[in-house]
Amino acid sequence: MTRFKAALPAWIAVVALFVVWEVGVRFFGIREFLLPAPSAIWTATIAVWPMVLEHTMSTLMTVLLGFAASVLVSLPLAMLIASSRAISAAIYPLLVVTQSIPKVALAPILIVALGANELPRVIVTFLVAFFPLVVASVAGLMATPPELIELGRACRAGRIQELLRIRLPFAVPFVFGGLKVAAALSVVGAVVAEFVGADAGLGYLIQTSMAFFRTPLAFSAVVILAIMGIVLFQAVSIAERILFPWSSGAETSAPPTA
Repeated sequence: MTRFKAALPAWIAVVALFVVWEVGVRFFGIREFLLPAPSAIWTATIAVWPMVLEHTMSTLMTVLLGFAASVLVSLPLAMLIASSRAISAAIYPLLVVTQSIPKVALAPILIVALGANELPRVIVTFLVAFFPLVVASVAGLMATPPELIELGRACRAGRIQELLRIRLPFAVPFVFGGLKVAAALSVVGAVVAEFVGADAGLGYLIQTSMAFFRTPLAFSAVVILAIMGIVLFQAVSIAERILFPWSSGAETSAPPTA
């Protein structure tokens, strides 16, 4: 009940936005191909819902695969960076380079090299999502209070024990903060990849819809993408509350001692 009350202002704001949008479009007589009303978007979506569902599932598959790849790579990489200053100095510049390259420019190269299949789209999604997760995880691992590190060393804890039993539990709130950002960015990465080279997905649907001035259908894809990002963000939040209830909403607090 408390969480419902906390979320109530957000729901009221969303409903108010759509009401103002609908009234504004009707009142000013804005043409549909410029800015369709929410009712027109709904009508266009329902008319071709099997096709919209097919494109949604294609994008969702790319998002989930890219997000899973970012988690599998980022967490071990963050632990490796946090374990050694030399490794950190060697790897961090390379990570920054990967983020400096525009993914829109990289996607066509990947498609030529790997073919017009799911793999280039997953790689682009991974490249967009993994960097915030690495940075957040490293920040959490390095933010462990020095007295805990000294206590672990006084108890003759090895480097691996120090990393897994002291630094990693302390970093959990930071890791989930990075996971939330990565989940939202995965949606962005998947759409970027679909814009460049795909024959399915919501990014492809937006492109083809706008080519034929089917603006309501393009807006429908945008709304679905927004909902997809919100659902993934909330899924990570729920997983955090279930698995690590002490860390939920306390990114800067320390975990309870075992």
